[in-house]
Amino acid sequence: MAIKNVIFNNTRYSLSYELLNHTCEKSILFLHGWGADKELMKRAFGGFFKNYCHIYLDFPGFGNSSIKEPLDSFGVKGIVREFLLSINKNPQIIIGHSFGGKIALLLNPKNIVLLSSSGIVLPKRLWVKIKIILFKIIKFFGFRRFYGVFASKDVKGMDLVMYETFKKVVNEDMSGHFKSYDGRAILFWGKNDDITPIDAARTINALIKKSTLFELDGDHFFFLDKGGFIENRVAWEPEN
Repeated sequence: MAIKNVIFNNTRYSLSYELLNHTCEKSILFLHGWGADKELMKRAFGGFFKNYCHIYLDFPGFGNSSIKEPLDSFGVKGIVREFLLSINKNPQIIIGHSFGGKIALLLNPKNIVLLSSSGIVLPKRLWVKIKIILFKIIKFFGFRRFYGVFASKDVKGMDLVMYETFKKVVNEDMSGHFKSYDGRAILFWGKNDDITPIDAARTINALIKKSTLFELDGDHFFFLDKGGFIENRVAWEPEN
């Protein structure tokens, strides 16, 4: 593990990262989902894609990376881009899971692999709508210390900076960005995913012109035992 300090919008961020297969000329960036860190992606893919230098990164506020103020996905993308410039890497492929898929899209690589990516806003369940209303009432009366009672399980135990970040990113609609993406994409999805449902995968597949979708058994973390399958399906020779 190493730490790289980068400056974005006049703010310094300390980012935790790790490189594998240092001598490989081509590189591949792995981006984790909300609530996870680089170790999850390394666990899934560390033994695969051996012809690439692996770049594993903790997003700001996750793992051992710092965060200073609430960020939206565009801010996170900007920080990741500064990080890549600082280590002199231009990945031929970016693989992103969930929230990481959305950041991968915004980085606009030539080749992208999306694992149960976020970025498509689906209708909220009734209980979620009720919780939002209750939280707004509590917030209005100044009882912010009770925010954890109504917060999603994705933010349980996190501080208010991360909670505010979550509120910024959770409802971002990236449909236009998926539609305008002109690179090559391969989508892998768990059929039983209840966080980013399979309907989102089909929508993204329809939006991205050059995309292929694989619907696999499993939930939101289906990919943890499918590194070999994913490697074998990422068969195109990446463009530089």
